[in-house]
Parts: sequence; structure tokens; C-alpha cells
Amino acid sequence: MSAEPARIAAIRRALGRRDFSAAEQLAASAVAAFPDDAEPRFLLGMARAEAGRVKAGIADVVHAVALDPRGAYRAQLARLQIMVRQDGAAAETLAAAEQALPEDALGRDTMGCVYARLGEHAASVPHFREAVRLAPDNASFHYNLAAALNFIGDIAAAEAVGDALVAIDPDHARGHHLLANLRKQTAEANHVARLEAALARAGEGDARLLLGYALSKELDDLGEQQAAFARLAATNAEHRARLPYSFATDAANFDAIERVWPQVAATPVRGAPQEAPIFVIGMPRTGTTLVDRILSSHPAVWSAGELQAMPLAVKLASGTRSRTVLDAETIEAAAAADLGAIGRDYLARARSHAGAREGRFTDKFPGNFQYAGFIARALPEAWIVCLRRHPLDTVLANFRNLFAISSRYYDYSYDLMDIARYYARFDRLMAFWREALPGRILELSYEGLVDDQEGETRRLLAHCGLEWDEACLDFHRNTAPVSTPSAAQVRRPMYRDSVARWKAHRDALAPVIAFFEEQGISI
Repeated sequence: MSAEPARIAAIRRALGRRDFSAAEQLAASAVAAFPDDAEPRFLLGMARAEAGRVKAGIADVVHAVALDPRGAYRAQLARLQIMVRQDGAAAETLAAAEQALPEDALGRDTMGCVYARLGEHAASVPHFREAVRLAPDNASFHYNLAAALNFIGDIAAAEAVGDALVAIDPDHARGHHLLANLRKQTAEANHVARLEAALARAGEGDARLLLGYALSKELDDLGEQQAAFARLAATNAEHRARLPYSFATDAANFDAIERVWPQVAATPVRGAPQEAPIFVIGMPRTGTTLVDRILSSHPAVWSAGELQAMPLAVKLASGTRSRTVLDAETIEAAAAADLGAIGRDYLARARSHAGAREGRFTDKFPGNFQYAGFIARALPEAWIVCLRRHPLDTVLANFRNLFAISSRYYDYSYDLMDIARYYARFDRLMAFWREALPGRILELSYEGLVDDQEGETRRLLAHCGLEWDEACLDFHRNTAPVSTPSAAQVRRPMYRDSVARWKAHRDALAPVIAFFEEQGISI
């Protein structure tokens, strides 16, 4: 027997108004009355998951799938599995869902989103396309499709979908930001007037941040450097004023990393994996994506993208329950953890996230510079490459790039002096690793790579234990998806446009220059 339609409709109405307690009570009652009906069991799982009890919700949805293996249920199950970092299980659920696809737009969009979270952007595109076909007026579905098309390099199609998106919703800030960054804007084809109008209509919050960045980028493309920087500075100052960020928090993390190293270095390592992943680390926007593309152009290497696998493995090993992945408490606790287990956990996460592929892989999460000690001990065969860029270009590039707004990793990036202080501690930590891990980390200059592409590429490959391959010089022909802000740049041959950009903004950077001089950082 099945639950009455009116009963199911009441549960869905409670979910729609986000009254998860009522939805759970109604669903639980329906499950008790109709234990063999999949729909109330599924809705019970969704109510529990949305209320924050995701693992309990997963158990209910798994039960629903056993009763009725429909695609819509499996799509939501995969989404919940991703939320609790069960990437391998999510991939298996998606494979099963492909055999009985959801018939609704939300189900197909959900499948696309999970594929994207797994780094499988090409696989996400057909699902996003179908979601748009089924719900042509849904702006969010258009955005997801446009972003996926950008990641796989189909820029013309991404722009067409993006234009359709802002026609549906002229104030869709993420859509405007995506369109601005798809290509270099020209005097003949740009969105400056449209962006200025959207910014004038925007209220406070993330919309103004996204639109401000988009407008600044397009003005810069048009050669209006000072106007672009003024817009960027105003946008960042407005956002920074809303953040509770203090550099002292980041400083405490750096201090803890250095303080616990003697303990990490002295801890015996048991059962460490012998695989040799390549970690590409450094400050963001310093060439990490470029080097990742060079390495993954080698026939023996593939790119796993920017993984959170090492931060999560360290967090799990630490046993701390703090809300942040990286904090002083976690670093202190992880120093006494089983390092071999960290290495094994890392590889399990990396392999399940990116899909099972043979051979060596790269992990280009820049923030892994804070985990270099754990990497060196937990993965003794791994190699590490750290990108270094001119300090002022590094500061400027971090200031100009909008990172994931919700991520606390990047709260330092909205103020020039916050970035300068962060860079100084990064620079000091790299000097620390240079002494603590001799020979393990290749520090590669972005400017040096631009000036001597072949020579530095040979040095890079040699450090990573790879034989020379000419394909690494043609990295721009690499067809693998790119899901970072450098997507457009790395599809071009090597260029010098980004070298010494700081000189155009010397006056604005004067306080940073003075600070670096005090810190003994050469510019």
C-alpha cells in the first residue's frame, strides 16, 4: 500500500517552508503506516538531512532506494553522500542512477552537481543540459551548465548559456561574474554598462561583491587600470568590513605548524603508502594551475585537481571537533597521530574523488603548503613543488581574485595589508620547510618559468622523477577540465602579461612595500 497523496503533499509543503521538525514528524507517521512505501521513507531522510542529521538521512534514503531504485532518490542520495565526504559511495550511486535517470529537472541538476564535486565536469554537462531543457526558466540550472562548459573549455557555449541566464535574471550576480571571466573583454564586446546598472540595483551582501569584481575585471580588460583598481578596492573594503577576520588566527596556525614539527619529524611512521603523488603548493594565484597543467600533460601523470584530501585526513586523524578544518588545536593534536594512517586516508580520498585512474597524479591545492610536514612524513615517496612569484605580484593577484566566498581559508584576501602579513608568514614557513625538508620541495619561480619555459620544465620533471616529454611544453593543448580561476589563462601558450603587474599600482602598494622592507622581504 502507498501513502495517500494528501499525506505526501503535506510532508513536501513542510519541507518547502523549511519546517523540518514538522516534516520529520509527518514523514515518520507515514512510514509507520506504510513501511513498504518508498516515498515517505525518502522524505523522512530528506527532512532529517536538511535538519543537519545527514548520516541518519542517508540511512533512510538508502532504505527508500532499496524499496524503489528510482533515479530521483539516487540523485539525492549521492548529494548527501558528498556532503559527508563519502565520495566513493557517491560515485557508485551516480553510476547506478545512470541506469534509471531522474525524470525531473532538479534530479538531473543534482546529478550534475555531484559529478562536478567529484571533479568529473565532462560527465556533469549532459545532466545540466537536460535540467535546462526541462526547466528553461530556472536561472540556477543555467548557471551550473555555463560553469561546467567553462570548466571543460567550451567557452562559446558557456557564454551563450550565460547570456540566456542573465536574460532570465538580470540581477544574477554569479552569472554576471562568470560571464566577465570567460574571456578578455574588448571595446566591441563587453558588459560594463550592464554591470554598472546591476551594481546600482544590488543591495548589501555577496551580490555587490560578485558584481564589483566582475566590473573591475572588465574595466581592467579594457585598459582602464586605475578605474578598475578603484572599483576593486572599494568592493573589497566593503566586504572586509563585514568579516570577523583577524590575522592573529592565521598567525596562530603558522606558529603551531612550526612548533609541532619536531614531534612530527620524530614520530615513527608505520604502513606509509609507497605511491608518489605530486603536490603543487604555494600562495594562490602564483602559477599553481599552470604547473599542474604542465605536469598533467605528461603521459605518466593525471591531475586530480584541488583536493581537500590532505586537510581532511589530518583533521580526521587529529580527532578534534572544532568547526574549522585547520586550526592550532587540530595541528597540535595531529602531531601525535598515526602518520601512516594519514597517508592511507589521503590516498583513499584522492582516488575516490577523482575517479580510479592508473599512474601518478597531481594535487594542486595551494594551501597544502601548511601541510608539507605531514605530507613528507605520511607519504614518503611524494614530491612537492612550491610556486614562488614576486611578492608584490602575489599580493596584487590575491587582492584581485575572488576566491570561494564561503571559505574561511581566504578571508585574508580582501585587504592589501592582510595579504602582506599572510605572505610574510608564508615566506617564513617556506624558509622553515627548506631547512627541515632539504631536497623534498622544489621552489619554482613563476617568472623563471615564463623566461625559460623549457629549462624550468626540465628541472620540474626531473625533481618529480619524470622523464622528459615534449608534450609538457604544449600544456595549453591539455584538454582536461580546469575548475579554477586560471581556466582561461592555462589554455593559452606561455605569456608574460602577468609579470610585474604590481608596477602599475605602486602607489596603492606603498604600505605593502614598506612592510616588506621591514620584514626583510626583497622586492
